[in-house]
Amino acid sequence: MGNLVLIGPMGAGKSTLARTLGGISGHRVRDMDLEIESAAAMSIGAIFERFGEAHFRAQEHALLEALLRDDGQIIASGGGVVLSARNREELKLRAFVVWLDASVDLLHSRLAGDATRPLLQGPALRSRLLELAAQRDPLYAQSADLRFPVNEEAPALQAARLAAQL
Repeated sequence: MGNLVLIGPMGAGKSTLARTLGGISGHRVRDMDLEIESAAAMSIGAIFERFGEAHFRAQEHALLEALLRDDGQIIASGGGVVLSARNREELKLRAFVVWLDASVDLLHSRLAGDATRPLLQGPALRSRLLELAAQRDPLYAQSADLRFPVNEEAPALQAARLAAQL
């Protein structure tokens, strides 16, 4: 198996589905956001606050390149990994990419009150989610080998459904 990379918006369930798929398949699971936080010894929010989004995106790109040198992994990417043309190119060349496509309503229900995501802070969460979807959904579609609609199913059911499609 090459690498399987899960892309999609914040709250779509990339980390949860990656862990669940890894448990089913026995493949190594890598969570890009967690690895960036671990390397920096601070949260993504703190990285954004202290160094800015550009610094975070550079760290994200370097990690993606490093991860894609190996095979046989399930990688949960960050929601903005597709913003970089270089990242989209790397994904196309070196991974099978699954877009976890979630509705704004689902994302809103999952993310309301979440203070850990720097791009979603402020009073107008639904508007921000719509704005991010308008910007990123075409990039997810361009990058994906498979579009996988997510819903309120339990992670184990979604993982089984995705495994059957793969």
